[in-house]
Amino acid sequence: MIATVGYSWWRRLALGVALTLLPCLVWAHPHGWIDMSMRVILDDDGRVEALHQRWRMDPFYSLVLLEELGRAQGEESLEERLDLLGMEIRDTLAPQGYFTELRHADNAVALGDVQEYTVMERDGRVEFVFLLPLEAPLALDGEPLAYRVYDPTYYIEVLHEENGDGPSDEALVMAGADTRCSTRIIPADPDPARVAQAARLDITDEAPDGLGRYFAETGEIQCDG
Repeated sequence: MIATVGYSWWRRLALGVALTLLPCLVWAHPHGWIDMSMRVILDDDGRVEALHQRWRMDPFYSLVLLEELGRAQGEESLEERLDLLGMEIRDTLAPQGYFTELRHADNAVALGDVQEYTVMERDGRVEFVFLLPLEAPLALDGEPLAYRVYDPTYYIEVLHEENGDGPSDEALVMAGADTRCSTRIIPADPDPARVAQAARLDITDEAPDGLGRYFAETGEIQCDG
């Protein structure tokens, strides 16, 4: 058996990165980031059935994680170790709703369990790719669908993939039935008091649960039918 990464793997890796960079940094949340791409999957009837997400860990996290996997005991290949890591990430995120909040017409939408996922290394960065199904297909009926993806403690910042000064063309896309839909990504606009609260937290502090929501971007889908 290989040595597993363990619970809250991102926090332990963040601490390792932090120690290597001292005393160059002044600590404030967040301690790392994820670049995210979202693909909203529609069924043949134009209903939303799943959210296909791609998370790219930041270069420092990726470096430390890959080095740790490489040092683990055992004869498994890196690909096999990444597969085991994917299962661990999935199981850790499941009780937290996979960091994903989904609302339709301002009502919460129930999510299912992730069964399809993979972890890979690409261009020096670790990627976690997974299909998050809705509990039941959802007809939008002209009402907006909105999501936020965030670490509740704001230890990790999740942002849509960027290209220059704004989101990339692949940051939020639709896939499936030929339905007229528009998409937009709304930047976070936290209250200055929340910003000050986050800035006061250092590497050893526990942020209040839910802080990350105030710093999360909002993806919005509007379909005419």
